[in-house]
Amino acid sequence: MIVRVRKLSKDTDVFVIGGGPAGLAAALAARQRGFEVIVADSLAPRIDKPCGEGLMPDGVAALKRLEVNIPAVEGHLFRGIRFVGSGLSVEASFPYGTAIGARRTNLHRIMVEHAETAGVRFMWRAVVTGLQSDTVTVNHDRVRARWIVGADGEGSRVRRWAGLDTHRRKEQRYAFRRHYKVAPWAEFMELHWGPEFQLYVTPVGPEEVCVALLSRNPALRLDEALPYFPQVAERLAAARHSSAERGAISVTRTLARVCSSNVALVGDASGGVDAITGEGLCLAFHQADLLADCLLSRELRSYQSGHRALARRPAMMMRLMLLLENHWFRRRVMRAFVSKPKLFKGLLATHVGDASTIQAATNGVALGLKLLTQ
Repeated sequence: MIVRVRKLSKDTDVFVIGGGPAGLAAALAARQRGFEVIVADSLAPRIDKPCGEGLMPDGVAALKRLEVNIPAVEGHLFRGIRFVGSGLSVEASFPYGTAIGARRTNLHRIMVEHAETAGVRFMWRAVVTGLQSDTVTVNHDRVRARWIVGADGEGSRVRRWAGLDTHRRKEQRYAFRRHYKVAPWAEFMELHWGPEFQLYVTPVGPEEVCVALLSRNPALRLDEALPYFPQVAERLAAARHSSAERGAISVTRTLARVCSSNVALVGDASGGVDAITGEGLCLAFHQADLLADCLLSRELRSYQSGHRALARRPAMMMRLMLLLENHWFRRRVMRAFVSKPKLFKGLLATHVGDASTIQAATNGVALGLKLLTQ
């Protein structure tokens, strides 16, 4: 239900800087509460970004709360996750719902179309050059706004302009992505573990998969990494590339603050967890919904604590998954998962937010005991 609120300024209530999925989610959530919204971005649709392109069930559910649905024909449904590494393989279905792999450009187009229908105003190819109190300078003009939202990515200028660039933690890895014209060979998104790097394979269409590489080496590319994954390499050997290889930086970032006065950050601009979790978009969608509630109550301070609470589960999963980079530890964990599949199923339930704190702790204890008794 849309709640109508009084217009707060002569130009707009909410000015969102950044027209990617995080900014669009913030705009949609604000429109659901009745705010007038403008989104500005220096690019124009469709905006792409190298990523694994899988939306987990919790991400799909978060999008639905924004009244956005991704038609099955725009991607490819998958029902769970498969880990492959140390000569072993383990898989589990999601405890609820299904996930969808979709090209980032398709996701962006769908969200833009829905935002336009919802009444969001757009300023594409618009360069924002500064903020001053309740004023945004864009294309040498000034737009007044009661609230300003920074959704301009990991290199956010809004973060710097608002004095929110103080870090508690910052680490980075490197991601490279390419699409292949080949039919998906599994109903799962696969995560293949290699020596100090990982390979994601996500079905994004009936005849297409997205392959993404994550590593700490900025010089490592897909063609160099694929020989370490012979099963994947064999399946892709005759497949035509359907996109060029593109790279991005995967940043783990914790900020001291994510809001100040009338400015708030969402998505990668507000911090983030390593892409190994696959939870970046879902986290941004939840942040957008939380922020809109805080704007409606005219109180940003609760956004700070709520933002931190939203990041706890993805951060915990990130730390666990990065521990698996260690070959010795990963082999022991994989053996535990293979011998006791309920452990992996419990891990997946925690990953998609379907396990209570007690259930997650119980599963962790059970995994620890299994590792000790192997």
